Amino acid sequence: MEIMKKPGALYVVATPIGNWDDITIRAINTLKSVDLIVCEEIREGSTLLKKLDIPQTNLLEINEHNEKEQVPNLINQLIAGMDMAIISDCGTPVFADPGHFLIEQAAMFNIKIIPIPGASSLMATLSVLDFEIKEFHYAGFLPREKEIRQKALVSLRQISIPIVMMDTPYRLIKLLEEVGKTFGKNRRITLATDITMSSEKIYRGTIAEVLNHLNSQKAEFVLVIHPGRN
Repeated sequence: MEIMKKPGALYVVATPIGNWDDITIRAINTLKSVDLIVCEEIREGSTLLKKLDIPQTNLLEINEHNEKEQVPNLINQLIAGMDMAIISDCGTPVFADPGHFLIEQAAMFNIKIIPIPGASSLMATLSVLDFEIKEFHYAGFLPREKEIRQKALVSLRQISIPIVMMDTPYRLIKLLEEVGKTFGKNRRITLATDITMSSEKIYRGTIAEVLNHLNSQKAEFVLVIHPGRN
């Protein structure tokens, strides 16, 4: 009589966002124990595993280009009993990163999904705000198309709670200028750049004041627009 093997588990593992010391013991043990590690980019995944002295033979890349193709096979492997971990290039996976389809399908097949918490640029930024925050609106990455982007900003202006935005490093200055035009340059913001790195900086003040401190700077960032009236 054939004994059905217990399905494997999918671990969602947070990794450092800049400072290697932020890796947790639980994350290290999980990455060492799983049968396969799913990463956003092989180069970044390999760098992490090399730093942690973990063999790189069990590394598979999935991103927005191949996720739909790879996921069915990954689900079959999970059902067959393989344990997997998913990591992003840095920070907490899936949140603003590839992996949603894998999580969705794993849940559909009742595969156990286990979060391994750790570094998060969002939570790190919220923790250093100089005012009490009971709720916030996560706007994430704005659309790239100019007209749709502007409409999104105008819509966000109606929100009366703190707004959190992110974007790619090279759009930092452009985003601040766009937010300034829509919300007014006197709107107060908190801008956290290069969180956990030696170059980390927290800027507080109006949009105009913060822009004056930046010189065509490119950095990983989280922007918090404070509540106000415009």
